[in-house]
Amino acid sequence: MDLLVRVEAPLTSPPRPRLRAALAGSVLLLAGTAVMVSLTLPAWAYPLWNTGMALVLLAGALAVGLTPARLGITVSRRTLLVAGIGVLLVATVYAVGLALPQTRAAFHDNRAAGLGLGGLAWAMLVRVPFGTVLIEELAFRGVLPALMGADGQTWRWQPVLGASALFGLWHFFPALHLAQHNQAVHDLLGSSGAIVAPVVAMLAAMGAGVFLSAWRHMGRGLLAPFLFHTATNAGGYLLAWILLPS
Repeated sequence: MDLLVRVEAPLTSPPRPRLRAALAGSVLLLAGTAVMVSLTLPAWAYPLWNTGMALVLLAGALAVGLTPARLGITVSRRTLLVAGIGVLLVATVYAVGLALPQTRAAFHDNRAAGLGLGGLAWAMLVRVPFGTVLIEELAFRGVLPALMGADGQTWRWQPVLGASALFGLWHFFPALHLAQHNQAVHDLLGSSGAIVAPVVAMLAAMGAGVFLSAWRHMGRGLLAPFLFHTATNAGGYLLAWILLPS
């Protein structure tokens, strides 16, 4: 009687020069996208452009030999469970923050001013998930860490910190306008907000990048941070709209 022994195939990786070239190309594409979105594109084109660039990033990563598992574009029960927990956690935090007068001011955001129901739906269902979250999660929790050596299974600080630092820089242009839109930031920092707020915002984005990378690691897939990120940003729009003066 033969004894069958299952041997796992060793994890292979594309050649390092190919990964470095793909990494450089991905960073340049993201830098160009940040400039285009912030300085050139009309608002209506923002989701379309960023979705297209996300697909280009994904196609490039697959072309150099990275697998769907390494990129995090697979879904398992664990992924769905962690994603669901993330959405419930965001909803709970926002509900508590809205209920407490001490924290309610943090949700006042001028970007919600003038939005009707249609504008709110566009922001929450199109602009946030397809304009913001898709490219950010695919790039900074999927493609870039994989190109830096992440295998999609084990936690490795170097690719996490490298991709998270780039995530902070990705927020350079939005950070410049932060003090103009968020009343809580303006009240806290006053006239110094124009200088301090962008630096703090980029550092906060880097920290958020590490957290979202951990959420991706726990869920073993990008769907987990994608839904957490979407719930956070879309929920922010909703609360700001709710708190608009009548």
